[in-house]
Amino acid sequence: MGGDTGGIDRVYRRRRKPPLQQLGLLGLLGANAFFQAGRFSDPYTHGDGPPGWPPLAFGLLVATTFVRVALEQLRAHTRVTTAGITVQGRLRSRSWTWGEVYDIRVERAPRGWGPQGGPQWLTYLYDFEGRRRLLWHLDDWQLADPYAEVSELCLSAAPYRSLAWEPRLQVEALILRGAARRKAWRWAVYGAIAVLVAMFVVDFWEIVNGGPDHPFLLLVCVPLASFAVLGAVLDRYWTSRPPGSLAQQP
Repeated sequence: MGGDTGGIDRVYRRRRKPPLQQLGLLGLLGANAFFQAGRFSDPYTHGDGPPGWPPLAFGLLVATTFVRVALEQLRAHTRVTTAGITVQGRLRSRSWTWGEVYDIRVERAPRGWGPQGGPQWLTYLYDFEGRRRLLWHLDDWQLADPYAEVSELCLSAAPYRSLAWEPRLQVEALILRGAARRKAWRWAVYGAIAVLVAMFVVDFWEIVNGGPDHPFLLLVCVPLASFAVLGAVLDRYWTSRPPGSLAQQP
């Protein structure tokens, strides 16, 4: 993080490496995926065909995850100046002037990020449309106290804003609806994973009993369809509720 030289000039980059447990798990998954892709042949060609699509697809997914993590660690950063905030993502950057920034908030990270799995608290920028954007590396994994850092940033930015840091009911309602929408699609992911596990069981049962086998239908089409349907239903249900009830949602 750069120093403050009379105004605001701070850059938040990776200072602490990702947890070894996380990198080790990715490494094991990647090695296993590529090993399986090279070792096993398509069962429907009795061992004489090209590698089956499930190991290849899983290997591609793991490779993509590796690239994402690498870009997050080496390229992504957040810069704060008197002009505003610039977020350099994995590939593209985006800038906001201070007049476009509604609020900067430290929020709990999504479930599954344990104490050894990365930051527990992340920082987001909110605009006046209720949209939010992650501020890279402004979290408790890279900083000792992100709350104090954000408070200092807001105080330092006050002279460069035409508006005070005060809540607006209309924007808060948009933020709550955005949170409800994210929750809906997060639960849709959980539901799709449960359906995928169930389809694995069904596919295995069909193979054991000599019935017709439809791996692409069961392991790809059905989970994706369940994700789309469940997400749409939950999105409509949660975002249609009054803002007051949305604020009570976990």
